[in-house]
Amino acid sequence: MANNRAGVVFDIDGTLLDTNYLHVLAWWQAFRDTGHQIAMWRLHRSIGIASEELVKRLLGAPDDDVVQAHSERYAALRDQVTAFPRAAELLAACTELGLTVVLATSGTKDDLEWMLPAIGAPDGVVAGVTTSADVEAGKPHPDLLEVALRDHRLDRGRTVAVGDTVWDVESARSAHLPCVALLSGGIGVGELGGAEAVYDDPAALLDRLGSSPLARLGVLGL
Repeated sequence: MANNRAGVVFDIDGTLLDTNYLHVLAWWQAFRDTGHQIAMWRLHRSIGIASEELVKRLLGAPDDDVVQAHSERYAALRDQVTAFPRAAELLAACTELGLTVVLATSGTKDDLEWMLPAIGAPDGVVAGVTTSADVEAGKPHPDLLEVALRDHRLDRGRTVAVGDTVWDVESARSAHLPCVALLSGGIGVGELGGAEAVYDDPAALLDRLGSSPLARLGVLGL
């Protein structure tokens, strides 16, 4: 079956949900719990990388105990997770443009049980979700995007990735996709320079959707 659908693949953490700084706190606690001292600013710059790779990058070696400790610490913070304003509206507007909306997260399938309700997108807006269970390697590798393209028959030439970190931009580049970046994850414009366009947050992208790279894809996809 041909891959002929125009699409948009959204990251979740820091892009649709205001979670990046909660993750920083959970990682900081997790490293301390397991006998390591990692400054919060270093943790923030690593948010968006898959958990195992994040730990290896910061410690120089894998450590499953840190990963498990993060899961436990983050679980205690989940009741504080909120979606960015108008995030659900943005997803619905992309669908109205004729785009297939797919979410891609380094989280687990179990995380979708609370992530999707937190986003609050109307039924039928999200075509599917790619998670860490579907790939061998998380960001900055392109696997999440490649699986999203394959499983939802997205045309690589008519699909855009939307994320909030340098790892999202790098992943999109490796998958040969343009990337639209948001500042909502706390990364500055200068570091997101590889993105095709940069907006403050989902609300800002929604306000300018008609002139964005996503709208150009939507016109082609109708």
